[in-house]
Amino acid sequence: MITDFSGDWMNQETHRLAIGCMGLGGGWNEKTYDKNHITQAEKVIETALELGIRFFDHADIYARGKAEAVFGEVLQSRPELREKIFLQTKCGILLPGDPPGSHQGRYDFSRNHILDSVEQSLMRLKTE
Repeated sequence: MITDFSGDWMNQETHRLAIGCMGLGGGWNEKTYDKNHITQAEKVIETALELGIRFFDHADIYARGKAEAVFGEVLQSRPELREKIFLQTKCGILLPGDPPGSHQGRYDFSRNHILDSVEQSLMRLKTE
């Protein structure tokens, strides 16, 4: 099934099926990702495209940002992929201690947090 995302802001077509990217990036720990994690992300992207899936779902908290980062590494090394895929990311959930020293609630839907989250996600995904 194909969904038409028409509107003033976009004219994209994508499948209703998405690949969730929560499992990319090496886990929810504080360790950094490595080449194996980037290779895994590349294989996920390639396999999805082979199956006709172009929709990739992210969130800024997935693997503490590492899921977006490894995906971005693939996009940077293979820029031709960017025009073949549709990216979605989400924000608003805070991890414990985020920001450091904070005693805020579990969610932050403030304008500043959302704008900052979007900018950080775009940087990690290495896209506009």
